[in-house]
Amino acid sequence: MEERIREVLVQHGRLGVDVAALGDQADLYEAGLTSHSSVNVMLGLEDAFDVEFPERLLRKSTFSSVNSIRLALSELSSS
Repeated sequence: MEERIREVLVQHGRLGVDVAALGDQADLYEAGLTSHSSVNVMLGLEDAFDVEFPERLLRKSTFSSVNSIRLALSELSSS
């Protein structure tokens, strides 16, 4: 799952750093993620994992790190 998340970040995140070099807890917003690119990341994740983020998960914190994205996706795939 982590590898696919990172692939989506590379494709849609427009980060100013190498995504592979970021730790799971690294702040993606500090790495260059903007509110606009976070929407693109969300849409890319929905396509890649065949899920839909509910309104309660549409928060900056959900997309703030690889780990937070993984937790949200794990929650969505188990429900």
